[in-house]
Amino acid sequence: MELLVGSAATAAGAATRLTLADHHPHRISSSPCAVSLEARSLRDLTLNSSSEKPWKPKHINLQKFKRCSKISCLKHEEQQNSKRKEREKKHDRNGFEAPLSGGFNGSMEDSGFQMPDADWLYKLDDVDEGPDAPFLDAVVKVYCTHTDPNFSLPWQKRRQYSSTGSGFMIQGRRLLTNAHCVEHHTQVKVKRRGDDTKFVATVLAIGPECDIALLAVDDEEFWKGVEPLKFGSLPRLQDAVTVVGYPIGGESISVTSGVVSRIEVTSYVHGASELLGVQIDAAINAGNSGGPVFHENGECVGIAFQSLKGADAENIGYVIPTTVIHHFLSDYDTNGKYTGFPSMGVLWQKLENPALRAFLKMKPDQKQGVLVRRVEPTSPAFQAIKEGDVLLSFDNIPVANEGTVPFRAGERISFGFLISQKFSGDTAKCKMLRDGEVIEIETTLKAPVHLVPVHIEGKLPSYLIVAGLVFTPVCNPYLESEYGQDFEYDAPVKILEKSRHGMAEFDDEQLVVVSQVLANDVNIGYEEIANTLVKTFNGVKIRNLRHLADLIDTCTDDFMRFELDYCSLVVLETKVARSVTPKILEDNCVPTDRSQDLITSAALPLQKEEEDATANGGL
Repeated sequence: MELLVGSAATAAGAATRLTLADHHPHRISSSPCAVSLEARSLRDLTLNSSSEKPWKPKHINLQKFKRCSKISCLKHEEQQNSKRKEREKKHDRNGFEAPLSGGFNGSMEDSGFQMPDADWLYKLDDVDEGPDAPFLDAVVKVYCTHTDPNFSLPWQKRRQYSSTGSGFMIQGRRLLTNAHCVEHHTQVKVKRRGDDTKFVATVLAIGPECDIALLAVDDEEFWKGVEPLKFGSLPRLQDAVTVVGYPIGGESISVTSGVVSRIEVTSYVHGASELLGVQIDAAINAGNSGGPVFHENGECVGIAFQSLKGADAENIGYVIPTTVIHHFLSDYDTNGKYTGFPSMGVLWQKLENPALRAFLKMKPDQKQGVLVRRVEPTSPAFQAIKEGDVLLSFDNIPVANEGTVPFRAGERISFGFLISQKFSGDTAKCKMLRDGEVIEIETTLKAPVHLVPVHIEGKLPSYLIVAGLVFTPVCNPYLESEYGQDFEYDAPVKILEKSRHGMAEFDDEQLVVVSQVLANDVNIGYEEIANTLVKTFNGVKIRNLRHLADLIDTCTDDFMRFELDYCSLVVLETKVARSVTPKILEDNCVPTDRSQDLITSAALPLQKEEEDATANGGL
């Protein structure tokens, strides 16, 4: 314990407070130890700088509390006169409040008070000292520079910006943080607690569905003297937990505490997925993302990643549990990359209504099972499970008619939890009821194919420009770019319906739209078309954007006919459309008529042909 004393000045009747603070380099405490010295009788106060024990001179009381001591000096009797209760005050030349009349109105030196040297250290024996919790040194601050794609103008990127988050060290000289902390990163740096050096980190894998990212730092200096965190098991309700990280409101590490409020399958906002989550009442603010959550025994039990804000919500934070973390790490260690969480590929409905169960030929004693309403054509289950089947059990675990399975003592959880524990390519045994007969099937699980992707996994958006018409596939980031974060309220109804309830018929199916029209004489009358689905080209149904590009490049008809949603029809002359496209690109500062993923040997950029012709003419 140390007290650094500098020069100060006060007046009689005013309090002089000297604070004894804990400067131990390894201490963490939610209530730091301190000793405050309140002196109101300066002439009676003397200091003994050579004392090694708690200091208690005459007329001074020493009060001991649980983690600190307070030394206070009583006022003189003449200063306690009741006649001076109401008096005007003024500020003396040193900035301290002093009475207008009576008492002492000078500096501490004038009062006879002898200040010790500035390097005097005061040690207090009865204050509890000890090292910091060792896990704190494994928590780092993450600095990320992002450059997001511009989905509305897909041939360019948005302005660069920076953000900060939290992370922590794990076994194998790796770090974990949230996926949204390093999304569309151009540079990632990390800094240890108490260090002034930022180290460049490499992003090894990003799991959008589970909102986890895996980082690595090559510099040996970064790992010196730090023990990686150890993972614990899934906590129980009411267990005490501590959230550690670098949230807004300051630069140093922050510690908040709470208890486990709920454990269930939770919506992961970043990945638009349903995985196991832990709800806690500890504060989780911006910047806490990616930071570890500790059990009272010091083991890491999860990663802080989101919180619920609103007028009706208070102290609701969410943690990624160790079951999801282990799945992510095992997936990366096995495959060398992140492959995702599998899906069964079925849309199901509860069977709580007795009439519905009777209609499906279920016996009165059959109280379990959920109804299969749809099966994704791209899933392996499409060959084994039929619409109208009743799923009775999954891997020999009965599924209740509300869609839950036993979890822990006194708890139930959505049977989707069982699916999330498996990996892509794993098999599952399902007991089904079909036409009143119980059958057993085995199906393979795989990552789902989304008709409207939630993320594009770090890729640049695809686009194609023909005669000023800009074609692009629909994804959630595109809708957010066009309509904002609340795009589900403002985007076209037909696109939203396919986004939320549509199922891909084949693996590479895309929804292609005309996002905008770059005005030119050739597209007069079409300028107002925006965010409209493309159905066919010259009578051929569109599979995806690449398919559309191939059809346009190989078109030999005199006209190009695009059938759009809402019974709209766009017709262009083929030769005119191809000849005017380079000029439209030049006018709008667009480098090429298509994205790099669409450029093939059979479909070169049109302006490239012009450049070659110009170069040959110059020779």
